[in-house]
Amino acid sequence: MASKNHTFEIEAAVRHDKGKGASRRLRREDKIPGVVYGGGKEAVSLSFEHKKLAKSLENEAFYSHILTLKTGTDSERVILKDLQRHPYKARILHVDLQRVRADEKLHMSVPLHFIGGEKAPGAKDAGGMISHIETDVEIACLPDDLPEYIEVDISGMQLNDILHLSDIKVPKGVEIVALAHEDDKPIVSIHMPREEEVPTEAPEASEVPAIEQEAEDKGEEPEEK
Repeated sequence: MASKNHTFEIEAAVRHDKGKGASRRLRREDKIPGVVYGGGKEAVSLSFEHKKLAKSLENEAFYSHILTLKTGTDSERVILKDLQRHPYKARILHVDLQRVRADEKLHMSVPLHFIGGEKAPGAKDAGGMISHIETDVEIACLPDDLPEYIEVDISGMQLNDILHLSDIKVPKGVEIVALAHEDDKPIVSIHMPREEEVPTEAPEASEVPAIEQEAEDKGEEPEEK
């Protein structure tokens, strides 16, 4: 199963100043520099209001959805292609958008939503642990077929079962890119948790031979017999 219920509109202003200096000035004004390209048109430099865009980015669906970009009275369909964040501050540094065409396939990563884990016999009855090996998958499809996420039903998994990319039921018109290259990666497994090794305890003082204990107290080596 998959979903594509959300719609997103983002507003931007066309900017003519380019370069690092212009980008720094925008950031000081609480704006984000960006660019939109592709679709057989020239690249256009943009600026976004940081607060508004950051709010949209809180929604997981924003990253794998066709967005409507509005610049003044114009609008066009785009996808989020790249996003640069500050390494330790909650700031967005740059945004790349790509125009989409109805007749041109997209390559995008979409989230995997695992459902039914609470019913899986391998976890519920056998006490196994569910390990999500992959959390998203790269797909290829036309824009109108793009799902926000893909559900993976794991309710039937037994202990030591492993599901692979080929086990995913994708919607019509959607292809998993890795499978086209015969790369059938594992995505989720159920296995028993590893038992932690119990550290060997050192002998208590009372268990150490008296002559050795006495020698240690004096800082001497015990006598050899």
